[in-house]
Amino acid sequence: MVRLGTQIFPKTVLGQTNLNYELDDVQRAYADSAREFALGELFPYAATWDADAVFPKGALKAAGELGFMGMYTPESAGGLGMSRLDASLIVEELSRGCTTTAAFLTIHNMATSMVGKYCQSSAIDSWCPALVAGEKLASYCLTEPGAGSDAASLRTRAIRDGDRYRVNGSKVFISGAGDTDVLVVMTRTGDEGPKGITALLIPADTPGVVYGKKEHKMGWNAQPTRMITFDNVEVPVANRLGEEGQGFAIAMEGLDGGRINIATCSVGTAQQALEDAKAYVSERKQFGQAIADFQHTQFQLADMLTELVAARQMIRLAASKLDAGDPQASTYCAMAKRFATDVGFRVCNDALQLFGGYGYIREYPMERYVRDTRVHQILEGTNEVMRVIVGRKLMMDGALEVIK
Repeated sequence: MVRLGTQIFPKTVLGQTNLNYELDDVQRAYADSAREFALGELFPYAATWDADAVFPKGALKAAGELGFMGMYTPESAGGLGMSRLDASLIVEELSRGCTTTAAFLTIHNMATSMVGKYCQSSAIDSWCPALVAGEKLASYCLTEPGAGSDAASLRTRAIRDGDRYRVNGSKVFISGAGDTDVLVVMTRTGDEGPKGITALLIPADTPGVVYGKKEHKMGWNAQPTRMITFDNVEVPVANRLGEEGQGFAIAMEGLDGGRINIATCSVGTAQQALEDAKAYVSERKQFGQAIADFQHTQFQLADMLTELVAARQMIRLAASKLDAGDPQASTYCAMAKRFATDVGFRVCNDALQLFGGYGYIREYPMERYVRDTRVHQILEGTNEVMRVIVGRKLMMDGALEVIK
């Protein structure tokens, strides 16, 4: 059973390769709950949060009360234990309320699920109840100044000394940094390459954790982004996630889900942009008739909707593959991330165009949708890297037969 707020739903059986394109009643209830929350708690404030660079911790705590801050954290750690497919239905609706807040919520969910799945019971008991409730927040620390998409080359070093690690190094572009309570940090404990990476849980206020200035960004202004430096930070071995050398596998597992999440944020935001554009062109008149009556406008809206539906179904296919443990899941996640984030940005940009000059001013949300979705083509692995992943798989012997 899964609890969302005061409602209890039976778990949905997912992951079949013969994907059912219709949502069942339980999944619709998930989406309806998220839509109601997005309309009431996110959408009315999103423009102000963006303009004033406000990190809405109150809204995130309210999301925790509905279970949205621990969606796929294991039930044994206090989470909902949801499938990635079901979680994507919730994320899509939340991103229609505020792209930036929904995106941070997915990052928090990823870090919290890692803690709940891989940490020792002492760390789980200490952190997961508050993280799942949204009372405390988590940041995920992978990217470094010299190791962006090439995660296996990270240099932040953790040297073991008895029952503690001493951590030195830097992370960049960390969402929530300076305003969150705990960090899930990928460090190097062994030789070069992926097998030398270990994940550690580090309380955000640990001595030696130093935060840089808040970055001034094109979008995602409702969540802070900072560099983090670790200067001889002491971390108990009991705070390790999994075993030494398991960090890269944990990171890649997180990235597969993260790619679904950010693709979903793109589709949700673009869906809202499309609906806003449809309403606008239906009312706005030019040359004596509504803009919506022009065939060119209808063709443009039709293309936007068609691409959005295709992107949404690709995300759900990838999520079902991930839920089923399909060996090709990573490839599907990469394809979905590349396609959906490109489509999402393009639909938002086209919606802005339909608004004309009004789309360019902040009285309307179009320019925010465009700014907030642009970074989705970069993070969780750039779309160029997604093409590398898919291209390499395509060229492998037998890959064509497996992927089709």
